[in-house]
Amino acid sequence: MTDPVEQAAAALADNPARAGELAARYPANPRIAVNLGHALRTRGDREGAIAAYRRAAALQPTNGEAWWSLANLKIGVLGAADEREMRRLLERRDLDERDRMRLSYALGRLLEDAGRFAESFEHYAAGAAVAFRQRQSPPPDYRQQAADISALFSEEFFARRQGWGAASAAPIFVVGLPRSGSTLVEQILATHPDIEGTMELPYTGSIAGRLAARGPDAIARLTEREVRALGEEYLAQAGVHRRLGRLRFIDKMPNNFRHVGLIRLILPDACIIDVRRHPMAAGFSCFKQLFAEGHDYSYDLAELGLYYRFYLATVRHFAKVQPGTIHTQVYEALVAEPDAQIAALLDAAGVDFAPECLRFYENRRAVRTVSSEQVRQPIYRSALEHWRHYESFLGPLKQALGDAASNWH
Repeated sequence: MTDPVEQAAAALADNPARAGELAARYPANPRIAVNLGHALRTRGDREGAIAAYRRAAALQPTNGEAWWSLANLKIGVLGAADEREMRRLLERRDLDERDRMRLSYALGRLLEDAGRFAESFEHYAAGAAVAFRQRQSPPPDYRQQAADISALFSEEFFARRQGWGAASAAPIFVVGLPRSGSTLVEQILATHPDIEGTMELPYTGSIAGRLAARGPDAIARLTEREVRALGEEYLAQAGVHRRLGRLRFIDKMPNNFRHVGLIRLILPDACIIDVRRHPMAAGFSCFKQLFAEGHDYSYDLAELGLYYRFYLATVRHFAKVQPGTIHTQVYEALVAEPDAQIAALLDAAGVDFAPECLRFYENRRAVRTVSSEQVRQPIYRSALEHWRHYESFLGPLKQALGDAASNWH
């Protein structure tokens, strides 16, 4: 889970009527109004979501989540009166720090939409500073993590374990950095009649965490029987989310790029799609996004650059030691030539071409990520170079990226 929309809607999205009932029963409860907004947004009811968030803000003006949720619906929701109110609220000394953080991001988004980029960045940075202070642990050594992954998952490692794992081609893992086009890729794939979109499933990370607790050599010590059992465990857990009876399903947990080695071990027939975006565009898009949890690196520009390098080194390593097992989908290429790229994407996923995938935006499936608005529209080019409005403020990101700022695809 990476956003409040995902957290609340996970419980209510499959029954928005229930969310409406609760809102009707407790009309003065701003928390319920916010949850209703999340559920309606997930279902694609933009106007209903706006009304619910507005109600929450009216009931509790300092409710930062209501303001950020309105801003997170992207362009055209907040106006001049909202700007005045948010500035007034941010001047309050008694404002809760988390509400201050969310209001800062919301005001940053409003100013960005208005083309006031310098002011916008100031508020994004203020919100990020609060989020960074709330961090529970220091930044990890990403270079060492990449080195550890490369040392463990060598060509020899996989050669010795060839034929291990659960024999299933059902899973399609979509990995990469958040805000890099993974929800768009998921939406395209999930429009295919043989593929079901689920959500950002936590099961691979859970298995990896359990193994890590047993020591650094736990994966290397697994027997063939244990490896197969782990693959079957994942399939059983993911099966709960497969409700359409389709042959394939998508697990769109971006951070699974960390666990490509484990996936290749326990599910050797699974498809892995790496969605990659220009590092400056991806980095800034992460920086200006307030995540609910799990993305502490995104609140510091320099750390964002190091994290992107970690991601790039990891997926490149597996492309080298397991050639042909990861399909890299460059976001910019998908935007530039969608028809050809979608055809290649479906081929990589192991399914026949389906023309309805070119009209993915007509798919009314529930979308639980912050990109739910964009994937219900045709592909547009306007966001590709948008980060350049902020380029003068992104020095720490570019410096940390080093040669990856240009050598990334």
